[in-house]
Amino acid sequence: MKKLINSVESVLQEQIQGLVEAHPELVLHQEPLFITRIDAPVQGKVALMSGGGSGHEPMHCGFIGAGMLDGACPGEIFTSPTPDQMYECGQAIDGGQGVLMLIKNYTGDILNFETAAELLHADGTAVATLVIDDDVAVKDSLYTAGRRGVANTVIIEKLLGAAAARGDSLDECVALGQKINNQGHSIGIALGACTVPAAGKPSFVLAENEMEFGVGIHGEPGIERRPFTSLNDTVDAMFQTLIEHGSYQRTLRHWDRQAGDWRETRQAKQPLAKGDRVIVLVNNLGATPLSELYGVWHRLAVCCAEFGLTIERKLIGSYCTSLDMQGMSITMLKVDDELLSLWDAPVNTPALRWGC
Repeated sequence: MKKLINSVESVLQEQIQGLVEAHPELVLHQEPLFITRIDAPVQGKVALMSGGGSGHEPMHCGFIGAGMLDGACPGEIFTSPTPDQMYECGQAIDGGQGVLMLIKNYTGDILNFETAAELLHADGTAVATLVIDDDVAVKDSLYTAGRRGVANTVIIEKLLGAAAARGDSLDECVALGQKINNQGHSIGIALGACTVPAAGKPSFVLAENEMEFGVGIHGEPGIERRPFTSLNDTVDAMFQTLIEHGSYQRTLRHWDRQAGDWRETRQAKQPLAKGDRVIVLVNNLGATPLSELYGVWHRLAVCCAEFGLTIERKLIGSYCTSLDMQGMSITMLKVDDELLSLWDAPVNTPALRWGC
């Protein structure tokens, strides 16, 4: 293993310090570790918080700032942050209108965010939760009960950040987040595994003619290991899977503020259909050249046109990575005029910036 690190033990601290030093609009908090925007708490606005294991940069800390997150909690590489990080972050960013926790559906994240939500509620903070589960590849995985939360998280953070900035209430942000989550679909593939510093070796081994189809952002397996033949064949298969597997029922837990307890609701993923308008994210999982991502975009645009989807907006690049994994993911979110307006609203973060 060769990586630009000093030691496995110092990876997180040195990289987080570097991020904040490079972006003085962020504030680093220690013991426990979390990051907030410099003007937090923003009075009169719902505060958005997310977090998770490091190794997915720029998600989440790179999306802190005006028009997106108010704070985020980084864990060790591929390891959930702890409840005390989340609790202290929530207190630091609450501007009086409550805190919405955006949680990727991974077991460790779910358990720790739930504990933090209960602690914040006990202290009188209005708190709500949104579990994100956009991966269509597998129903359950090594890290989850249910579908995994992956790159649609980035789009949700952007759209809800804009909604909070325009003055939406906590309950309105939750309802909008559920709508976006139910309309977003993602799938990823890997041509090569990532190497976690603590492990010192790739998380799996592929033959020269193999790919992992439906891979997770920690390198966990997907639908199956398939032959790799060409760019077009790969994108076609991913697109077809997004279309065919975009409809399913599942049960999600959320914090009921009025009852002060957890509730389970049955929700339906809305499949993509001919005539839909979409935002598309072609996302680098870590080690895929930008030129190859544009090749993916070229083929994906053909697939969308032939099927009957209208691409309204797009992102192409590194947004939700998996260390140095050679691979990419595709996310498609069905949108309407309101969501497009929120997408176009100003945003000013280290990793996403326009209109400001």
